[in-house]
Amino acid sequence: MPAFAARRQSLSSDPTYETRVAITPRKSRLRSDSDAAIGSPLRKSPRLCKEGGPNSSPKIDVIRKCLKSSLNLSGSPQEKRLYENFVERQTWDPREETQLRAVNEALHVSTAPTNVVCRENEQNRILDFCKKCVKEEKAGSLYVCGCPGTGKTLSMKKVQVMLVDWANKEGVQPPDILSINCTSLANMSEIFSKILGQNHSGKNSSRSTSSLQQLHNLYSQQQPGMKMILVIADELDYLITKDRAVLHDLFMLTTMPFSRCILLGVANAIDLADRFIPKLQSLNCKPMVITFCAYSKDQIINILQERLRALPYTVFQPQALELCARKVAAASGDMRKALAVCRSAIEMLIGDSVLSSLDETQDQQKPAANGTMSNQVRIDHVAAALSKVYKSPVVDIIISLPQHQQIILCSAVKLFRGGKKDTTLGELNKYYVDVCKSTSIPPVGILELSSMCRVLDDQGILKLGQSREDKLRRVTLKVDGADIVFALQGIRFFRNCLQ
Repeated sequence: MPAFAARRQSLSSDPTYETRVAITPRKSRLRSDSDAAIGSPLRKSPRLCKEGGPNSSPKIDVIRKCLKSSLNLSGSPQEKRLYENFVERQTWDPREETQLRAVNEALHVSTAPTNVVCRENEQNRILDFCKKCVKEEKAGSLYVCGCPGTGKTLSMKKVQVMLVDWANKEGVQPPDILSINCTSLANMSEIFSKILGQNHSGKNSSRSTSSLQQLHNLYSQQQPGMKMILVIADELDYLITKDRAVLHDLFMLTTMPFSRCILLGVANAIDLADRFIPKLQSLNCKPMVITFCAYSKDQIINILQERLRALPYTVFQPQALELCARKVAAASGDMRKALAVCRSAIEMLIGDSVLSSLDETQDQQKPAANGTMSNQVRIDHVAAALSKVYKSPVVDIIISLPQHQQIILCSAVKLFRGGKKDTTLGELNKYYVDVCKSTSIPPVGILELSSMCRVLDDQGILKLGQSREDKLRRVTLKVDGADIVFALQGIRFFRNCLQ
């Protein structure tokens, strides 16, 4: 007995004894015995269990810290799950300023996520292209295109980090990286002076010749010790001028005999390469093309969950996130729209919380909203946010239009997908006839179609140009295609046509 008592006393003095007691499986006991043994951490309210809180139990704090230090170091998924299950998630309170600020930052467009998910395939293809150019010390060009909000810019930043890490691990000299947003250029030819300044290694440049000519001279003869340069030109479609010379000259830099330039062009226009590839191919500078498709419903859910995973509380109900992802994917697949809907839904929740607080103040006997579920963003909040983000006066006009005019707009949305800006009335008529035939609706003639397009022009939805022949009149959408999709997606007929 004395030996047993001494052993028990030595164990109790061990600082990790409480941790081992807490995580060791036990046989079932009475609640009173269990509470006395581990301090009953699971029965305490989340407010009392906050780490380091003034009213928290010292024993629970010791167990939590020991668990965090011992379990998280190993990296085992089972042990991390054990720690997450042990530590209670805080209660999400939208009226608490600190929590609200953290949620808004996580869902803001300017907040770059730590992990860019759902674009791993595109990132690896871009990275492999850059690796090949750096290894072989050869220039090359690549064109990245996709609709707005599909993760192009974020992926390019991720590729930069991955490329530098790879070069350091392989013992290869990493290239100099020059990121240019073409919208910030005062003059389109200024991009050549920026490349020259990055690649000139501090040498004095001649003012008598242009920057483009100096780059031609630099890349026409071998320069020992000159590093590779990775030029990332975002918003590349801003370089399109009437003669398109700047765009052609930029891609031609990669064809010079001793060029060290790796050009990655990024733009929203999907058909930009198709329009310029024949000319670029004749100049022997045809770029490799990688397309970022619009996000699907599952991808949007995955990205939203990844952004919210770092928060110690649950903000959205799963059904609410699914509704947001489904509607945004059907309209445009623009991730920025999904983030805007989520932030707007939180504003709706805050409004409900304020009204609930006022009701509770007036009626003290009314039971308070209990549980985390009452504080989470629900489906009705997301539905109201979707109407707020996508709703515009144009949507009401489109909903009230006659069926054939709605079919014309549906045909225009399908025709203008991929960055196309305008078309002829004859080409629009072909799409219109195809939609009508697919649903057994008799189409109208070209003259009546032209008359209906004039009505849509008067309402500010379409822009109809002038021509002697109706078929040659230019047609342009004056509203966002996402507004048309949002207005028509509630009707199964148009929803099937727009897929």
